[in-house]
Amino acid sequence: MELTSDALVNSLLALGAAALLTTLWLWPRLARQRPLPVLGRIGLLTVTQVSVLAVLALSVNNSFGFYTSWDDLLSPGGAKLALTSSARHHSGTPVSDALVQPTEEGGLETVTDLPKGPPEEVGKVESVRVAGKETGLSDQMFVYLPPEYFDPNLAMVRFPVLLTIAGFPGTTMHLLKDLPVPQTAWELRKGGKMAPTIIVMARPSVAPPRNTECVDVPGGPRAESWFAKDVPEALRSAYRVSRSPSSWGVLGFSTGGSCAMRLAMRYPDVYGNGVGMHGDFKVAEDQFTGGNLFGGDKALADQSDLGWRLQNLPAPNLSLLVISTRKETDYPETVKFVELAQQVAAANPQFKVESLYLDDGGHNFDSWIRELPAALEWMSARLTWT
Repeated sequence: MELTSDALVNSLLALGAAALLTTLWLWPRLARQRPLPVLGRIGLLTVTQVSVLAVLALSVNNSFGFYTSWDDLLSPGGAKLALTSSARHHSGTPVSDALVQPTEEGGLETVTDLPKGPPEEVGKVESVRVAGKETGLSDQMFVYLPPEYFDPNLAMVRFPVLLTIAGFPGTTMHLLKDLPVPQTAWELRKGGKMAPTIIVMARPSVAPPRNTECVDVPGGPRAESWFAKDVPEALRSAYRVSRSPSSWGVLGFSTGGSCAMRLAMRYPDVYGNGVGMHGDFKVAEDQFTGGNLFGGDKALADQSDLGWRLQNLPAPNLSLLVISTRKETDYPETVKFVELAQQVAAANPQFKVESLYLDDGGHNFDSWIRELPAALEWMSARLTWT
């Protein structure tokens, strides 16, 4: 059974319940102070407590997405991809040689509200494992292919790409269940508000349970290189995707929103469009990041400080949208960043900055769900076909 499956949780619940009932039934018979009865009591208590703790641990993991598979749990840090299949992927490259390979990881089968129908009519969501040449990392992701991707008349067309990044702690599944990204994109597409776009869904952490904030940690995980170099290279090798930066966008919420803005501003030659929903503008330092991710190197920290970049570096060739609510705790900081960015943009036409604010709402999925349609529509209007 998969690590994140409901079947595993339910099985452990049943085991725990059975162990508890067995303990109540046998306890009087094991009351004697002899070695075997004592060992019997210890065994019953151990099975009961381990079952309960396992259910609690799995429930927490399924909610926050620290680990998405048994391999993820038992081989942290991104194991090298196992090359086993001789099938071929969308690009025609043998899967045994591919950077993107089909996988059953991630629990895609548990998502019940995806559009029903053949791929050429409603599109398709694939669960894949992506491997990186630059970093040696690999991770499971979901890829939504629009129905037009399967149209024989468009077999030579390359599609724009939107990378979406979940928050932390969180699993890629949050972009399907809690924040229905492909479902919302499909509804917008039917309403003529979004062009056909390949949507890639990822989590921000490449070294769970540590939050690497999508930066290259000196001597540690190279999360920034993973998203800026490995992921685009892998996607280009497997799918018919556009290559121009203006055809690529990155969108995220919470930590994913911080990652999206940082990746777009630091790599506008990769991601020409970015949307940050409730993101931070400086790399956090807390118990989740394990303190300073840059090892005290101020120069490195400054490079990832978006406010510092606006004041000290040339404006990037980029379209950026900042989304938040007027009730968010960091709303004043968000307004300050947007005002600074718009001042820079006024003198640099290649840099375009906009903002959207809900009047109410907090740092939660209720707000992000309400913001998502506008974010996707904004992004689609800027992704080019080249």
